[in-house]
Amino acid sequence: MRRQKSPRLAAARATTGMLCAAGAVLAIAAGAARAQTAAAPGAAAAGPAPAITVFAAASLSDALSEIARVYGARGAEPGGSPPPRVLVRTSFAASSVLAKQIEAGAPADIFLSADTEWMDYLEQRHLLRAGTREDLLGNELVLVAPAGSAVQVTLEPKVDLTAALAGGRLATGDPDSVPVGRYAREALVRLGVWEQVAPRLVRAENVRMALEYVARGEAALGIVYRTDALAEKRVRLVDVFPATTHAPIVYPVALTAGANAQAASFEAFLEGDAAREIFVRYGFARLPLRTSRSGSR
Repeated sequence: MRRQKSPRLAAARATTGMLCAAGAVLAIAAGAARAQTAAAPGAAAAGPAPAITVFAAASLSDALSEIARVYGARGAEPGGSPPPRVLVRTSFAASSVLAKQIEAGAPADIFLSADTEWMDYLEQRHLLRAGTREDLLGNELVLVAPAGSAVQVTLEPKVDLTAALAGGRLATGDPDSVPVGRYAREALVRLGVWEQVAPRLVRAENVRMALEYVARGEAALGIVYRTDALAEKRVRLVDVFPATTHAPIVYPVALTAGANAQAASFEAFLEGDAAREIFVRYGFARLPLRTSRSGSR
């Protein structure tokens, strides 16, 4: 594939790293405009309902949007009264961007990160509610190519990714901040090929943007999560990175320090069987629930 100088590739470089407080405020406003809202039937006619705002890693967008709809439409338990009407608003971006927005005062109630580092970041700043953090899901790191590409790659030490790229680009999240990029850099270093491919890297602002570059043919290869590869028909999975090449991919969830009264119920729903079955259907690994570093529930 010929090397391209796409405006979208240039935009990725310009956008990545804009994590200052002013940028966070603009991102919050944009996130609100794009928010997915789920409500129980008839909610509009009955007046305003309580709202829960969930900040979640971009790789969770499909699964969590469905879960929010299911939560909003759930009925009464047998012999019980209907659950209270609650709106669930979701905002998706790189975990790094969302964590910085929460630090800047964004009104998030729940944070779902694609790695433990950005959850640690908020916990160290006392921005999470103690005792609510759980390691919820797992994932895999994969190499993808456009669906029409014939490239074949076996991810082993000293693999010749430069030849596989054939002059094209390798898209993934920015390794300096985006979790998928961090995992990708770690894996490529372990395989001994980071130095050869680093100059060919497209540093996307989140994993879904990296996936889009590959889907559009603007990048010859991409490193994303398995769940992203399964969600996009315009790419094909080339190979899976060995689990030994990178830290385990873990998605922790927690309430923020300022979470409203309804948020705990939705977090409990995320940890329940109905939600976790949806996550599994989208390709996530279901982890045993046990509170991670913030102590016992």
